[in-house]
Amino acid sequence: MNEVDALDVVQSAIWTIIIASGPAVVAAMAVGIAIALFQALTQIQEVTLTFIPKIIAVLVVSALTATFVGQQILAFTEEVYGRIGTGF
Repeated sequence: MNEVDALDVVQSAIWTIIIASGPAVVAAMAVGIAIALFQALTQIQEVTLTFIPKIIAVLVVSALTATFVGQQILAFTEEVYGRIGTGF
């Protein structure tokens, strides 16, 4: 294994993390922006108003995209194991 192979595996791992965490992060960001807009318009500054909807949104999106995330992680794992099997 040389530096190019190691960097390729690390790059693939980083992209897998970004793709797998993307749906939950986008959902949390969208809900956060909507709640911030709601708070700015109504001047309601309740602290718990920001956390509970974000948690619910992240849980729902995680449940809905679990198969997609699992497929991405499985593809990365098969790629790494394939490289190990062939000696990189």
